[in-house]
Amino acid sequence: MSVIVAKQLTKTYVTGDIKVEAIRGVDFSIEPASFVSFIGPSGSGKSTLLNMIGCLDPPTAGLLEVVGQEITNLNRQDAARFRGEHIGFVFQDFNLIPVLTVFENVEYPLQMVQSWPKEKRRERVQEMLEAVGMGDQGNKYPSQISGGQKQRVAVARALVTNAKLVLADEPTANLDRETATMVIDLMKKMRDEYQTTFVFSTHDPRIVDNVEITFELEDGTLHRHETSAGGGHG
Repeated sequence: MSVIVAKQLTKTYVTGDIKVEAIRGVDFSIEPASFVSFIGPSGSGKSTLLNMIGCLDPPTAGLLEVVGQEITNLNRQDAARFRGEHIGFVFQDFNLIPVLTVFENVEYPLQMVQSWPKEKRRERVQEMLEAVGMGDQGNKYPSQISGGQKQRVAVARALVTNAKLVLADEPTANLDRETATMVIDLMKKMRDEYQTTFVFSTHDPRIVDNVEITFELEDGTLHRHETSAGGGHG
């Protein structure tokens, strides 16, 4: 079963008399445990597409299924619940909560959407911090760790709920070359370990060189390119 299926997916924004077709009837599917990127110039519709997949912005028309559920017509409350249970997010600017420790940042999604007993929750958070190489940093605050460490924490937070889909919007844009490579390698390792699908919106050739499939967006239309990157997995 595909993790994402889109059929004739369309997003139109209307402001007064101005109508902008951000996404124009695109069709695509994304398989489990894959590494996929959406690329294209600014304004091509990458973020719009990611926002629709992430239940942040409803489509204007068409069908969109994520992890087996049609999400096209979810109301705001159901969309929030679905997002919390099934989708992890990694952002360009990390989006960690400054007043929470590293441990508390990773624990936050579990407190929001899942009634895990406290002991089980704490075990899961520690397991994820260990997995991303941050097991001994849980008591620090975001201001006390580097950009690369923040992005590691963000990856742990994205996966802590057992999300089968992680949406990563320019996750390496604020990182230097060496750190970006480390973060990409970490996400590949997490994909292999947890069979999670990673979908990137990016300009970064370092990510594009590591994905198996690239969808190129231009003027709201989509072109699919297979690549030899990423190697076998599963």
